[in-house]
Amino acid sequence: MSIIRKRSASHKAYIPANARDNQYIIAEFPLTDELIGKFSPQSRSEQQPPYLHCYQALSEHFFKLSDEFEITNSLFIANDKLARVRYSQEMHQWQTNQQILFYYNPSYHELQKSFFDPHVRAKKVTLLFLSTGEDIRYNAARFHARICLLLDRLKHELAVENLHFRLRDHQHLTYDLNARKKAVINSQAHKLRPIPERYASQNVAIDKNISAMTYAVVNIPVSNNLLKLAEIDHHSMDPYNPLYTLIADTFTRVTKQYNLNNGALIANGLVPIVRQSEEEAFRRSGELQILGVNPESPPFGIVCKWDARELVDNIQLVFIATKNDQGDYGYGRFLNQIELAVRLMAFELALSPEKDEVIVRFHQHIAYNL
Repeated sequence: MSIIRKRSASHKAYIPANARDNQYIIAEFPLTDELIGKFSPQSRSEQQPPYLHCYQALSEHFFKLSDEFEITNSLFIANDKLARVRYSQEMHQWQTNQQILFYYNPSYHELQKSFFDPHVRAKKVTLLFLSTGEDIRYNAARFHARICLLLDRLKHELAVENLHFRLRDHQHLTYDLNARKKAVINSQAHKLRPIPERYASQNVAIDKNISAMTYAVVNIPVSNNLLKLAEIDHHSMDPYNPLYTLIADTFTRVTKQYNLNNGALIANGLVPIVRQSEEEAFRRSGELQILGVNPESPPFGIVCKWDARELVDNIQLVFIATKNDQGDYGYGRFLNQIELAVRLMAFELALSPEKDEVIVRFHQHIAYNL
């Protein structure tokens, strides 16, 4: 094998063949007075909710174009909740005070639906597009291009001055780190190139002024074997502090060993949300643990957030890429480092490769003004 081929191979990540692809695109625009005035009736009864007609008119425009552009999974959201998408064999939606979660299988689920409160004026309208089909990652560029054409038509038909979309393209690969121990023999090689490079290779150009985030979230199950490693005093005010301290020490040690310098351990029951931010910010926002990171800045180190009074089902490890983690070929080497660190951590925490699922979700996001 030539030196070039050896270098290329070292920058590839070999992901189990049963890994799941997901892509969803979010387009947001503010709900302005002009929009409300244009799509509200001249006169309405006092019994009619004030924003019902506006939301209905906007969603009808949206769904009509979705049908025209053959987008089979499109959602209209006007309740200012954070939209999150996950794979599931059964389709369902679940709402909390701050989030709206969509579970679906891109191979066969289809859904067009609106989510809004006709009595409440939302700050913005969120249009959510879920990819469909089998080769999600391969077809991501064409899906993105089709959404851009749809949004251009929507903007033209709405005919509202200064209407601008903020476009967010979310993609992730999800797999069990222990899949090979569970009879999943085959794997797929991925260089994990940045989204703009992948799109350019298929002649789909996007705005150069984009923000991009690349990171991985790993779920470590809190198994019975893991609980036995720490002395837990259930009569204490903070009974799980020894457990979380043990896990945090192990996490800090293995990340340092594999040169992973942007990491967070979350064991407080909150959902970690990674956001690009000029200033690093690690804060709680209701149900969410916000991780504000600037990938262009030097690494911020290792952060651990836990609630010693509560036992969580899963410890969530977040690894965020900086500009130094992108190699000549992509982020394959970065993911390989994560896998090595998590495997060592799982071994030291007495997890069973044959029994326990250690779920890795590798995220690549871009956002820009359309």
